[in-house]
Formats: sequence, C-alpha cells, structure tokens
Amino acid sequence: MIADRAFVNELLVIRLLFVVVTTAVSFFVEPFQLNGPTAAIIGAVFSGTIVLLELRLRAVSLQRLIGASTGALVGILGALLISLVLSHSNAADSSSVRLLQTGALLLLAYLGMMVGAAKSDMLNLSAFGGLIGTGNARRGDGFTILDTSVIIDGRIADIAETGFLGGTLAVPQFVLRELQLVADSADSMKRNRGRRGLDILQRLQKMPQLKVHIMEEDFPNIRDVDMKLLELGKIFGCRIVTNDFNLNKVAQLHGVQILNINELANSLKPIVLPGETMRVFVLKEGKEYNQGVAYLDDGTMVVVDNARKMISKTIDISVTSVLQTTAGKMIFGRFDERSHAIYEKPHKSELPAATPAPTREPSATAVPPV
Repeated sequence: MIADRAFVNELLVIRLLFVVVTTAVSFFVEPFQLNGPTAAIIGAVFSGTIVLLELRLRAVSLQRLIGASTGALVGILGALLISLVLSHSNAADSSSVRLLQTGALLLLAYLGMMVGAAKSDMLNLSAFGGLIGTGNARRGDGFTILDTSVIIDGRIADIAETGFLGGTLAVPQFVLRELQLVADSADSMKRNRGRRGLDILQRLQKMPQLKVHIMEEDFPNIRDVDMKLLELGKIFGCRIVTNDFNLNKVAQLHGVQILNINELANSLKPIVLPGETMRVFVLKEGKEYNQGVAYLDDGTMVVVDNARKMISKTIDISVTSVLQTTAGKMIFGRFDERSHAIYEKPHKSELPAATPAPTREPSATAVPPV
C-alpha cells in the first residue's frame, strides 16, 4: 500500500509539472501571435485537457484501446484516399478542397474510433501469442481478485492468517462500491454483513505477509459485478476467490481460474470409511424412529441409528455409509450398546463448535446401512 501511494504521488507531481511547463512555454513563446497571458491560458487549458485524456485512457481496457486505435487508423487511411482524390480534382476553390479534406479526416477518424471501440469485444487477444498473452500472465502471477461474497463471508481472513494465501490480493473499485451499498442498506442484517466485510478488508490490510491493492479498472458498459470480475480475470490472467456457485460455473465456461472457499472447506472435511469407529455427541432426535443426529466440528451431519436414548451424550458409533451431496457430506452410523462406549459427561473439546439448523433433516432410510 505504501509503494502504491508513492507511485500515485509521483504521477501527480509529473502531471502538475507538465501543466506548469506547458503554461510557461506558451507564455514566453507567444504562439500564433498571441499575447503572453492569453497564450498562457490556452496552454494551461490544452495541457489540462491532455491530462484528463490520459486519466480517462488509463481506465480503458487494453482490448477496447486496441479496437479504438485500429478503427481510428482505418478511418485516417480512408480520409487520406479521399484527400488524394480531391487534390487531383479540377476544383477552382482550393480553400474548399482543404475544408473537405479536413472534414473527411475528422469525420472518418471519429467514426473509425467509435466503431472500433464498440466492436472491441470481438477481439481475441490470446491470438497475438506471447506478445500480449505472456505479459498478461506475468501481471497475473501471485495476483488474486476478491469477490464481494468472499469478503462478506470472512473465512478468507482466517485462510490468509494460516499462510496458505499470500502475494497480492486485489479488490476492484466496483466491489468496494457494492460492499458500501450493502453496508448502507436499510435492512439491518445486510448492513451488518456489509460492515463485517469492511472489517475483514481492514484485517487483511494489517497482515504483513499480504499486500492489498485497490484496482481502479472498471467496465462502465457492463452492469453486472460478476461479469466485470470475469473481464478482469481474462484481461489480467489472474484468479478470482469467491464462494458464489453461479460465478464458479460461468467462470469455467470463460476459462477464468476460480478459487472457491466452499470447495476448499468441503475438501478439508475428515474422511471416514464404512466400518470405522468414531466418537460423536448426539445433539437431538432424528426424523425416523429411534434415530439420533450429531454434528462434527465442521458442521457435517451424522445420522445415528439406535441413538434416540443417547441424546446429550457422547458415544462411539460404527460408520455404515457416507453420502456426498451438493450441499456437503453426510455420515450414517449405528450405535450398539453391547460394543460401543457411552460417556455421560463429554469433554468440552468433544462438543460441536456450531450447530447448523438445516431446513430438512435427512432420514437414515435414504441410504440403507451397509
């Protein structure tokens, strides 16, 4: 962050110096037979216009810039051909010929630039080979973009603290605006989630092993935030961290690499096999007869047969089957009083860290015991 601020300050000094030098040169040279003050004002306006144009071009994507430049070049070539035809004509008024040549140049260059910018989405920069593709890949090395959903979720900060996530974390400006809208929402629940997201960003900025960068790139013609993230991923060749299921699927179609927090959490859940013995804390009664329900520390549901009388107790069970669903993993087991131990007062570490409240409890009959 300090290096970025220093770079921005250097650019500001260079722009101010450019305006001052241009104004001073105009004042002393007095071009077009103008007096000093008038020439200085025109020079200041001219240099200020160039600075504003430079700031605007910095926000334009490389793909759109190439399209606009190509269209303008084609328009200038067309105006050159028209000028050659007009110069060899037998027109009596040479001033009219020059006016037509200048008008054709301005008109065709403008039309070419506008049409080229509008059709720039049809360009495939990867077709240029290593000249452009390699440069984008180097910009994307160690470069990770954060989605709004993963910032609000908060687990990204815990992952970063463990050291599994390093390098540069980029937060686009349009993601910050969306996060601010959520934090200013009239709904208290949304407002609290938005403020938690802002706190997570501050927490990430304070981590010494990370560098949080605010990206100014935007796509005004694209309204959807997810599509803007995909455009950034394609242009910079970087990864996007999210827990949005739909964004994950769309990104796969566009060839953008996605790091899904939910998939990471599911992959870290403990692996159990049928026949193994595990210790669980029976929390409540199951949906079916003589059935108990327990939860592991990561929220995995464990459905236990013959455990209705063991509620609020820690017991050993035998795993009968494991079911992998789109929502996560479910474990089915059986309790046998003759072979399994019962712990009346469970240790604090054996209690589940959190108890989710599923809308529908699965039945043990959904997967028959092995």
